[in-house]
Amino acid sequence: MTTIDDLPIRDDLRGQTPYGAPQLDVPVRLNTNENSYELPGEVADAIVKAVAAEVKDLNRYPDRDAVALRADLADYLGHGLTTANLWAANGSNEVQQQLLQAFGGPGRSAIGFGPSYSMHPLLAQGAGTRWIGALRDADFGLAPGAARDEIERHDPDLVFLCSPNNPTGTALDPEVVTAVLDTARGMVVVDEAYAEFAREGTPSALALLPEHPRLVVTRTMSKAFGFAGGRLGYFAAHPAVVDAVQLVRLPYHLSSLTQAAARAAIAHRAALLATVEAIKQQRDRIVGTLRERGYRVADSDANFVLFEVGGDQKVVWQRLLDRGVLIRDVGLPGWLRVTAGTPEETDAFLEGLR
Repeated sequence: MTTIDDLPIRDDLRGQTPYGAPQLDVPVRLNTNENSYELPGEVADAIVKAVAAEVKDLNRYPDRDAVALRADLADYLGHGLTTANLWAANGSNEVQQQLLQAFGGPGRSAIGFGPSYSMHPLLAQGAGTRWIGALRDADFGLAPGAARDEIERHDPDLVFLCSPNNPTGTALDPEVVTAVLDTARGMVVVDEAYAEFAREGTPSALALLPEHPRLVVTRTMSKAFGFAGGRLGYFAAHPAVVDAVQLVRLPYHLSSLTQAAARAAIAHRAALLATVEAIKQQRDRIVGTLRERGYRVADSDANFVLFEVGGDQKVVWQRLLDRGVLIRDVGLPGWLRVTAGTPEETDAFLEGLR
């Protein structure tokens, strides 16, 4: 039987495994940082109506540049942004892939500070970009000086920063982003997939865009909007960056149905984002309870919590799964990550862990 090893696959892809998290049918799924709350009925109805209106024209290609959707996203973000500053694709992974295709490639490099989002090096590899894995400190923090030193040492073409960081949940000090922008000669991508869950007073890199044309801030509708199945990610940047990405994007990459569904969701953002505060309460409850029990827990500005189990994390992960609670082993020895969901899901996790 033919296997992947029998095919003329690229040498740098041999032995690799696809990215993915277990998709298991268990009572409590807290492993992929989804929003546990279903879409409100009014929002679901609005999306169905918007999608239905597009069906009769599916014989035609969608708006190639998704202009109306980008205008809606600019309105949502504020900060004086316009349609020209926004770009959208099928999830934030795709917009980051497009950035790597436009600004990375053979002979170029990208750097990130781990532990961080594990897709970034995979996206870089797929785009033929050399990945440089720098490290955060022992408490998962990143100091401006340390970031600056790594940039000067490696001189990358792209820098990836996560704020809040995945899997630790920690938000970056704005001085870190500024230090990187002042040092790097290439593009600086700040992944803000979990920005809506940040604690009060946590600034966004969006405020830095007017003064930094090489800065890109990526966002997603998968988390706070509860739109993971809709697959809509986007970035905000200088219009020239949008122009550059359009050189590598596939034609008609966003379907008419995706654009319509996303616009309907954005129009009802107040109802969708109403769950954010409830999720933040459960996040803080998990942090507080685990610390009371003596666990070491990373500070979190996201909708998840990283905690140290004091032993083999694989054993703890399996024992929780045996109790119907699925969380995430991110490959960090001795640590596990749990998504903050509904109060009932938090109950199940905390009791299962006990």
